[in-house]
Amino acid sequence: MRVIDYKTAAELLTMEVCIPVMEEVLADLSAGRAEMSLRQVVPLDKPNLLGLMPGFLRKNGVAGAKLISVFPHNHVYGNPSHQGAVALFDTQTGTLLAVVDGRAITAVRTAAVSAVATRALAREDSAVLAILGTGEQAASHLEANLQVRPIRQVRVWSRTPGKARRFIEEQAAVLQGVEASAADSVRQAVENADIICTVTASTEPVLRGEWVKAGAHINAVGACRAPDRELDSALVAASRLFVDRMESARNEAGDYLIPLQEGVIPDTHIVGELGELLEGRIEGRTDNGGITLFKSLGLAIEDLAAAHYIYNQAVLRQKGVDIPW
Repeated sequence: MRVIDYKTAAELLTMEVCIPVMEEVLADLSAGRAEMSLRQVVPLDKPNLLGLMPGFLRKNGVAGAKLISVFPHNHVYGNPSHQGAVALFDTQTGTLLAVVDGRAITAVRTAAVSAVATRALAREDSAVLAILGTGEQAASHLEANLQVRPIRQVRVWSRTPGKARRFIEEQAAVLQGVEASAADSVRQAVENADIICTVTASTEPVLRGEWVKAGAHINAVGACRAPDRELDSALVAASRLFVDRMESARNEAGDYLIPLQEGVIPDTHIVGELGELLEGRIEGRTDNGGITLFKSLGLAIEDLAAAHYIYNQAVLRQKGVDIPW
């Protein structure tokens, strides 16, 4: 068994390589070439939780699970909100191949999936990016979106204004040649934005439909439980909605479930899965004036595909630590 720590996993799984890995595995999932079940969640002391996310990459011959803790307020202590590990098994022999740091995978794969959605749904001339939130996912979403669209301007919002300014300073190397500013309000951040990424820890709407311009694309990432949402119902109703997995969205996506419960949208409001779009089985953006929305929940197969890539690269480059098992 190979143990691959955070530093090694982060070194091997760059955003550049992760985007096509996510593109492939999402298509595989929607086409039945990969399997997964709903995540199992054990509530801890509020608002913390422990999650188990199993899956099977049929064509790769590997299966496994991600075990992760989610502590939304960990930033107060200087710790990441998401921590855990991915266990990878060979499906021919049942052998445990690797245990890979889960935080490194979560940080990159989540934004890489959003980049896949941005590339598939955002207008090709999208130049203004708004990021709501300043945590680890804000940094990775900045990098990811810069890789798939010609971004010339970035606006960042945080509930604590100083954090937005600090974020921009810390991302100076990534932002070379891009104008960046800290917004005083969400409305100011998203005004005329072509792409909006919501990566907050909020359980109540922070983004309202009246603030979003026609033709924008939104990656909604932060809320991952049925009672929680980052978007108001009017915005969801006005958007062409895509998800990473239909089953997950119908059980876990508050951004979809709450407007549904309110009667604002029908149960057919979800156009389909991102993988179906990549496979050419559904239509994406239908006009330049429409709003497209990708609701991301994070999937086990994304973690397994990333872990499998990291494992193969670690073996090839002789990275990680082999432990007799």
